[in-house]
Amino acid sequence: MPDPSALSGPSAPPRLTPLGLDGLLVTFADSLDEAANRAALAFRAAVDAEGWDGVTETATSLASAYLTFDPGRTAYDGLRDRAADLLDSRDWRDAPLPAGRRRFTIPACFDGDHAPRLDDVAAAVGISRDAAIAQLCADPLRALALGYAPGQAYLGDLPPAWDIARRTDLTRVPTGAVVVAVRQAIVFATSGPTGWNQVAMTRFHGFRPDDPDRPIAIAPGDEIRLRPVSAADLDALSPPDGGVEIVEIAE
Repeated sequence: MPDPSALSGPSAPPRLTPLGLDGLLVTFADSLDEAANRAALAFRAAVDAEGWDGVTETATSLASAYLTFDPGRTAYDGLRDRAADLLDSRDWRDAPLPAGRRRFTIPACFDGDHAPRLDDVAAAVGISRDAAIAQLCADPLRALALGYAPGQAYLGDLPPAWDIARRTDLTRVPTGAVVVAVRQAIVFATSGPTGWNQVAMTRFHGFRPDDPDRPIAIAPGDEIRLRPVSAADLDALSPPDGGVEIVEIAE
């Protein structure tokens, strides 16, 4: 595989790109799709399982895997060649998802002030409010990547009709708010401003700074399923777990 730095323009995915003095980006697509996200998760898990000398950290985004390395222990060219060999060893877009994933079933209230944008979202999707709730809760959504705030998972992807643009006016939402846009959902791990549309509320906190063992509750590749509950039932739940049920996903 040619050195990406020598190319006159970006090559088609998958591709390897140096980032700074100690990073290598493995890109499986230039926009999000399910297979590219699967590839990124599986490729990262393979690197972690092999324990490459000199690689100090790995991470994934929506459609890429990122390797940080120690230049004092391994040269970029050697790391790039090893990554290229692993990349060529199989079709990563068809690879099994990593083992050890978990499914979180999170109680969520879609009533009243807990869902200030639900009617607008349902109208944009072209379905009723009840149908929107049913679609959001029908199937588990994969944690595609973490970002924006500690422990915040981007969940997807929703049906094509849910490709709703972000709003230009920002609204601060509380920790545990469920928001949607661009065929994805987020359970806000912290309070913060967003242009996404709040459609539900939970008592689940994805970021637990006081938990020394697992401050980040959700990992990329985990699954999240929303379970509708009443406002009274939500009020009876306490953070950070918020009534969540967690099971290991059988492979």
